[in-house]
Amino acid sequence: MERNELYPIFLKVHQLNILIVGGGNVGLEKLSFLLKSSPNATVEVVAPRFLPELVDLVSKHESVQLTMKKFKKKMLKKRHMVIACTDDLKVNKKIYDLSRKRYLICNIADTPDLCDYYLGGIVTKGNVKIAISTNGKSPTTAKRLREFFEEVIPEDINKMVQNLNEYRKTLKGNFEEKVQKMNVITELLKNK
Repeated sequence: MERNELYPIFLKVHQLNILIVGGGNVGLEKLSFLLKSSPNATVEVVAPRFLPELVDLVSKHESVQLTMKKFKKKMLKKRHMVIACTDDLKVNKKIYDLSRKRYLICNIADTPDLCDYYLGGIVTKGNVKIAISTNGKSPTTAKRLREFFEEVIPEDINKMVQNLNEYRKTLKGNFEEKVQKMNVITELLKNK
């Protein structure tokens, strides 16, 4: 049976330098997705032209800049991650190859074989964030799961998280004892 072996991580993208190559519909989609989850992400979008909707989105985010030029390999300097979504597969493949040589993680839109990571479904309620992956097989399933979790996770979950954080600060003992106490208190969450 095939298994999803992706490792989920939560990146502080406001501390990273991200390059998106492509100013069309897919570039807009990738940037929108990134900014929805991380509105202060540090991003440069490079393309010879941009959709007006993309320009409008960027105008609302100081941490995003547009560069109206064709991609050049020097644009990969001082980057942490790259998203390529041009309508030219040769350009996308070149970006992927150059990124790999520089040990940059790269996502080539709609080309799972040329992706070091996927942008999955995300549910955010206050401090709680859930990432959903279908291993690149079915974005629609990820979307439906996201909608389900958005519906079932209570709006006041952030209050609970904050209360548990305050309680955790009052606990005495070593790390293992604290973990055991938190496990007892949070066991109730499973039974709701």
